[in-house]
Amino acid sequence: MKYAVAASSEWVDPDGVRRPGGEVHAWTPGTNQTLCGLALSRSRLGRYPHVDWDDILPESGRHADEVRRVCPRCRAGVRPRRDARQRRGRGAGPPPGV
Repeated sequence: MKYAVAASSEWVDPDGVRRPGGEVHAWTPGTNQTLCGLALSRSRLGRYPHVDWDDILPESGRHADEVRRVCPRCRAGVRPRRDARQRRGRGAGPPPGV
């Protein structure tokens, strides 16, 4: 699933496009809350449906210039889950207690 961004502040890039800044959260357009459960209207977070989540991550994003903090709960929620077999590794045998 692709997530857009909600943020506590914004900046305008040299091309005149609004970009998120400050504290950023993952958000699904069409909803009124972030992935971590903050209500956008009550939290006064700006919506950036034109910015993908991957683009604001400081380690890899191209729009991360003004990002100060990435919500850890949103970051964890966006990360794909691994199934039990991948977590244990191949040939690890049955899980404990089985």
